[in-house]
Amino acid sequence: MRKKQFKAESKKLLDMMINSIYTHKEIFLRELISNASDALDKQYYNSLGEDTGMSRNEYVIRIEPDKEVRTLKIIDNGCGMTGEELEVNLGTIAKSGSLDFKNENGEDKTDVEIIGQFGVGFYSAFMVSDRVVVESRANGSDQAYRWSSNGAEGYYIEKSDYPENHGTVITLYLKQDTDDEKYGEFLEEYELESLVKKYSDYIRYPIMMKCENRVPKEKAEGEEDKPTEWETVIEDRQLNSMVPIWRKNKNEITEEEYNNFYSEKFYDFEAPVKVIHSKNEGVPAYDSLIYIPSHVPFNYFSKDYEKGLALYSNGVMITDKCGELLPDYFNFAKGLVDSPDLSLNISRELLQHDRQLKVIAKNIEKKIKSELEKLLKDDREKYEKFFEAFGVQLKYGIYGTYGMAKENLQNLLIFKSTNEGKYVTLKEYEERMPDSQKGIYYACGETTAKIEMLPQTEAVKSAGMEVLMLTNDIDEFTLKMMRDYDGKQFINVCTDSLDLGTEEDKQALEQKNTDEKDLLDFIKETLGDKIVAAKFSNRLGSHPVCLTSGSEITTEMERVLNAQPIAEKIKAQLTLEINSDHAIAAKLSELYESDKDKVGKYAKLLYNSACLISGLPVDDPSAMSDLICELMV
Repeated sequence: MRKKQFKAESKKLLDMMINSIYTHKEIFLRELISNASDALDKQYYNSLGEDTGMSRNEYVIRIEPDKEVRTLKIIDNGCGMTGEELEVNLGTIAKSGSLDFKNENGEDKTDVEIIGQFGVGFYSAFMVSDRVVVESRANGSDQAYRWSSNGAEGYYIEKSDYPENHGTVITLYLKQDTDDEKYGEFLEEYELESLVKKYSDYIRYPIMMKCENRVPKEKAEGEEDKPTEWETVIEDRQLNSMVPIWRKNKNEITEEEYNNFYSEKFYDFEAPVKVIHSKNEGVPAYDSLIYIPSHVPFNYFSKDYEKGLALYSNGVMITDKCGELLPDYFNFAKGLVDSPDLSLNISRELLQHDRQLKVIAKNIEKKIKSELEKLLKDDREKYEKFFEAFGVQLKYGIYGTYGMAKENLQNLLIFKSTNEGKYVTLKEYEERMPDSQKGIYYACGETTAKIEMLPQTEAVKSAGMEVLMLTNDIDEFTLKMMRDYDGKQFINVCTDSLDLGTEEDKQALEQKNTDEKDLLDFIKETLGDKIVAAKFSNRLGSHPVCLTSGSEITTEMERVLNAQPIAEKIKAQLTLEINSDHAIAAKLSELYESDKDKVGKYAKLLYNSACLISGLPVDDPSAMSDLICELMV
């Protein structure tokens, strides 16, 4: 037996493999199981059309931990390797026997789901091992061979008597534990079972391991009345489920099975509001299974929440959170994508950002959008439940993209309306608009009840039109980014852009404001920089007064922005509007001729009243109370 050196600067490359390429040491088990699966696939493919004495259900992968000698074995009864193949495949780093098999002789083997691509996964074993031994017998060969290596220094190849039948046995001699690394964990049943479930649950062959199991102890005759005793036995246990639910046809899967998979994988025991199961047979080909949760996860609005879908390649998990597959405004979606067409990087832990991934992401975005639109149309109650949980995220999608996501999301938005207080879509609102209506009216407030009580809301309703009631901080900012819906401008009823009167009404009001200019200037002077102007209005219904703002910065936007940690506070340009048809208008005109001091007091009181109606804070509640008492005497 002669020691041989690795080829192609292998010492340096192997050192990089062990210390740089893989992020998590636990990946080694995924890689070795994937190699075993490839060997079984090759054996099955080569055996087609000939009687080998084995059926596919006899192919198996075994894991054998041994704590006493500190070894871990991965065993398969696949195609095995000759001594020459051991030399070529394991002696040359980045030589993929699996990829060569798939491409050999120009045969079409697209139906063989080979996992290996780079020929480097095997060497991840050295991340956890001081020594690795591979014993293999090729199918139909009379001789087995052993490959062994302690790492970058080289390897040995020699004849072996094991295994007796075709297949491969990989034995890892695990490193000793350190303060930072506990390699012995990879000999524990629970850890091995957990890693198989995480990365290799859907390998197409059973992954078996001898496991301890507590069972009732058999009773001797006449011991029926004694308490049940338990004993520990060693039994074969299958660690993987093998068949991915997403690869089954939809008509083969019950709602209960979908929900059980969801609760097991995503630890949510409340049924999702929507299941989206799709298969794409184009380029790239992929299966996807996506769930829309029915409630907000506990950490959804924290920095710990991570968006993304689990990504699989031929049933092997690549990453449990691929953020590139979801836009931020659909970050609530949970699920997975499985594709054989992905361009993975050498470690298979990260994706190369290529065209296939972008195509899949775009398709998934369209699918989620269309399924939510369908839910909105077919099951309004369920959609409203979803929207109450995640509607804010859709609105942020429009606001955060400066309106670029408008076309994707605008038909998914719903708002409470003064029309019976129910949710309406923008399309439903538009369809109910009178021909004379100039735009889509909305109002902002803390609650729908307070919005209903706004003077401007009453005026719009009296004119036979409805108002969208916006109660979330992001709502108005979202509409500002949208600007319009189907050509209809959004109009805040609490701004000076609200226009409800006839031309005759406007002319009469304009004349009154001209006639009472001195009074209005006096009110403005009294209130100082609290307002930019005072004027009479005919759109307040039965209410005496209100505040309106310019359309750029409204009172609601002022409140929201000033709640943020900003150095310079934002101020809306406010106008005090006095109802020209209310008795208070005549009273102010009368007092202006006889008692300007009292007009000033009335102006302050009216301003504070308007602030309360608009949901703005009163600067000095104590002074307001004193002023009320003074005017009552």
